[in-house]
Amino acid sequence: MTSENHSGPSRRRFFQGIGASAIVGSTLSSAEAKPVARKGRIKQVIAAWPFAKGAGWSQTDLIKHAKALGVAGVELFSADELAQLKGTGLVCGATRTHSFVRGMNNKGHHPEVFAALEKAIVATGAMGFPNVMTFTGMLDTSKEENGSVVSREEGFKNCVEGFKKMAKIAEKNKVSMVIEPLNSKVAEPMMGHPGYHGDHIDYCVEIVKAVSSPGLKVLFDAYHVQIMDGDLVRRIEQHAEFIGHVQIAGNPGRGEIGDDQEINYVGVMKALLKVGYTGYVGHEWIPKRDALKGLEEAISICDV
Repeated sequence: MTSENHSGPSRRRFFQGIGASAIVGSTLSSAEAKPVARKGRIKQVIAAWPFAKGAGWSQTDLIKHAKALGVAGVELFSADELAQLKGTGLVCGATRTHSFVRGMNNKGHHPEVFAALEKAIVATGAMGFPNVMTFTGMLDTSKEENGSVVSREEGFKNCVEGFKKMAKIAEKNKVSMVIEPLNSKVAEPMMGHPGYHGDHIDYCVEIVKAVSSPGLKVLFDAYHVQIMDGDLVRRIEQHAEFIGHVQIAGNPGRGEIGDDQEINYVGVMKALLKVGYTGYVGHEWIPKRDALKGLEEAISICDV
């Protein structure tokens, strides 16, 4: 979805939020300060790794900023890190698990993937949080230990078989695994993943349908879906019942979601509300400018 009608609304929201920005700037020095008020129809969380990479934030920093910014929580903490959120009032929207390289599509990776997922599922369920991340993996891992080349057909079969086993554990713990499509077009590290198996949203949804369990849903990453498939609003409508988590970033570049990139995130958020989505939306973009200012603007854009 392009941003031809985005500059006006997002710009207005930004300047309307200047007062809130001042509040944020004055309150971030204290984790006990009153958070910025939000509409809250979109439950927003902030991903850990992009702000560690782009802004040097520790997880303690991220927790403090998330509270002051008035969002629901964070995401992509590991199972061992979830305890940091006790008593904060924040959720972890999606727990980090195994790597996107060694995923469920390769039976040689199943033991390590099963172990990582079960640990994360149990820890996430114990905290009352909703989701854990999962991935198909790469088609060619022949250069890695226990790696090999798998076809899409074989990989699909292995994914369905493996996720059916893990879905029983997820259901028991009232947690959903969320399988993420990643774009295979962009070669720049962490911007894209050439050779990734589940690179189209429709393909990942077919895996979810085949497993047929509330323990497995799809992660609708608007950045990756835009690059590979586009037509974001239509795809949200098409796959609404299978979406368990959402992530966002600006395109091109995986930076801020303001009006210098192509996705109209006001429209995307409205589409999510229209289909009755009640899950979390994760800010998984790498700050290129001032991280706090970028987050304040991004949160305001999504707070429809």
